[in-house]
Amino acid sequence: MLSPARRLLKLIHLEAMPWPATILYNALSRSSIFQKNYDLVVQDILEHCPGKRILDIGTGPGWLLVKLHRRAPELQLTGVDVSAPMVAMARKNIDASSLKDRIRIETGSASLLPFHSNSFDAVVSTGSIHHWKDPKTALNEVYRVLRKGGVAHLYDLVSDTPRDVLEGAAADFGRLRAVLLRVHAFEEPFYSMDALVSLAEGLPFVGKSTRFVGIQFCLSLTK
Repeated sequence: MLSPARRLLKLIHLEAMPWPATILYNALSRSSIFQKNYDLVVQDILEHCPGKRILDIGTGPGWLLVKLHRRAPELQLTGVDVSAPMVAMARKNIDASSLKDRIRIETGSASLLPFHSNSFDAVVSTGSIHHWKDPKTALNEVYRVLRKGGVAHLYDLVSDTPRDVLEGAAADFGRLRAVLLRVHAFEEPFYSMDALVSLAEGLPFVGKSTRFVGIQFCLSLTK
């Protein structure tokens, strides 16, 4: 599914972001381009997620969950991240947003989610799936924790973003930032669109669809 160069990148790429990289990422996540992307994803989630119980895998600094709560405070939100320093950062951000009692953050791998089966109405992941070392096992875990009829929305950059999407990103974010995003897609082990979709082949999901949300490709799966 990946070229030899991207397989090598994936082999050496860390799944868990270490300290002090978490500090730099948290600072970057406050930038306008990140915040605007979070807004686009939040809107998409609210349009496509049934029910109230939502799990965010690879939650990072936790901003997506904070924005989801502000738009829809009735949601029951949980985040999980494999990086213990990142979990600490997310909890700090959530505490600072006065949402400690409303948003739950746990440490755990996508390949071994620390939750009971049939626990969530929706599972989301933003910019995380290319970090997963064992994506097939992780997607089986996503299936396990979803209730019947639940959905997963997996958002990520792809290595073959169509030109019209890139042009739209240039209009939304500015041409320089769009170019930087394009360069970023080559130096990390992002999947192509077809490769990302193929991760779900042979798994028991009953529905599958794709779309772009801003510059991110979204693979949606229904249990």
